[in-house]
Amino acid sequence: MPTIDEQVEILMSGAAYGDDQTRENMKRELRDRLIEAEKQGRPLRVYCGYDPRTSDLHLGHTITMRKLKQFQEFGHDVTFLVGTFTSLIGDPSDKDKARDQLTAEQVDENARTYAEQAFKILDPSLTRVRRNDEWLSTLDFADIIRLASNFTVQQFLIRENFARRLESGQPIYLHELFYGLMQGYDAVAQEADVQVGGQDQLFNILVAGRKLQEGLGQRPQVAIIMGESLPGTDGEIKMSKSLGNHIPLLAEPNDMFGKVMSVPDKALIIYHKLVLGWSPVQLRELEAGLASGALHPNQVKMALARAIVTTYHSAADAEAAQKWWDEVHRSGGLPSEMEETVLEAEEKVVELTRRLGLVASGAEARRLIQQSGIRLDNEVVTDVMATIKPDDLPKVLQVGRRKFVRLVKA
Repeated sequence: MPTIDEQVEILMSGAAYGDDQTRENMKRELRDRLIEAEKQGRPLRVYCGYDPRTSDLHLGHTITMRKLKQFQEFGHDVTFLVGTFTSLIGDPSDKDKARDQLTAEQVDENARTYAEQAFKILDPSLTRVRRNDEWLSTLDFADIIRLASNFTVQQFLIRENFARRLESGQPIYLHELFYGLMQGYDAVAQEADVQVGGQDQLFNILVAGRKLQEGLGQRPQVAIIMGESLPGTDGEIKMSKSLGNHIPLLAEPNDMFGKVMSVPDKALIIYHKLVLGWSPVQLRELEAGLASGALHPNQVKMALARAIVTTYHSAADAEAAQKWWDEVHRSGGLPSEMEETVLEAEEKVVELTRRLGLVASGAEARRLIQQSGIRLDNEVVTDVMATIKPDDLPKVLQVGRRKFVRLVKA
C-alpha cells in the first residue's frame, strides 16, 4: 500500500480549482482525512453523482469514474450515486437556459443500465450504488426551508451562467436554485468525506455541499474537482450528449470504433491522458513520436480505438470493428456482415430509418437527407418524401458513415 503522501499525490492528480490556494487547502484536508481514517481503521466515504438525464453515459463521464477507481484501489468506500431525484430538475451549472424537466418514469428508464455501464471502470464488488431519491424524496417543505436558510440568493446569482442570464434578461427559474441545495444535501445524507466531480460541479461541491455539511454539524467534504474535460468528436467542445459530439459507453463496437476514428489528430494526446490514463512519461513519448513523424496519427488513432472498444466490449469486438473499418473506409466498399431486415410493404425512408433505430427521430432523418447523409446502394437519397418498395429490393440502406442495413423482400 502506498504511503499517505503517495496516496495524496495520486488522488490529487488532475484536480484543479481555479486558484492554487484552494488546491493546497484541499490537498491538506485530504491528507488529514487519510491520516485520521487510518488511525480509526475505517475507509473514507467517497462518491460521485451521475444524473440520468439520458440513458447512456459517455467517455467524458469516465474521467471521474477513474478517479473513483483510484480511491477503490486504496481501499476506500466508493459510492456511484445515481441522481434520480436531481435529474428531475437537471443541473443548470453550464446551461444558458433552464433544462426541460423530466418525469420520474423517464428518469427511472434512463437510470436502468447506469450501474452496468459504470462497472466497465469500477469494481462491482467494491462499489456501492445508491439513488438520491432515497433521501431527497422524503424531505418536506419545512426541511427545504431549513436547508435553504444556509444560503443567500446572491451566492447563487453570482455564478457565471446565472449572471449571464440575468444580464441578458433571460429567465432564471426558482427551481433551478434548488439544484445546488439538493446536491449539497447528497453530501449530508451520505456523511461524505470526499466528493469527486468535474469543473461544472465546482460550486455544487465546493460551496453548496461543504457549506451545507458545516451548517448541519458535519465536517465539510474534500472536493476533488477534475481539471480537464474530454473534448467531443469535434476535438474542440466538451463532450456532451446534447451537442451530439459524444461517444456513448453503450455504443455498438463498430460505431464506437468509428467515432474514435473521427476524433481530430489534435485531440490524441488528451484522449490518451483522460480515457486511457496514460502517465506523463507515456504522453511525452507519444507527443515526441507524433511530432517527429515516427508515429503516424492514423495508426495511433487505430490503436486508441482498439483499446477503447476492448475496454467497453472485448478484444474480439475490437478486432472485428477494425476489420469493418478497413472494409468500409479504406477499400471504399461495404462491410462483409450487416444486419438484414425484411421490408413487407412500401415505406418512407424517413420512417424506415427511425423504425430501425438508425436515427433518433424523423427530424434527424430529414436533416440527414438534406445533408446527403442517407444512401441506397451508394446513391444519395435527396427527397425527404422518398419511399422504398419491396419490389426494388434487395438494397443496402446506409445512414451516415457507419450504419448499414441490407433490405430484402419477404
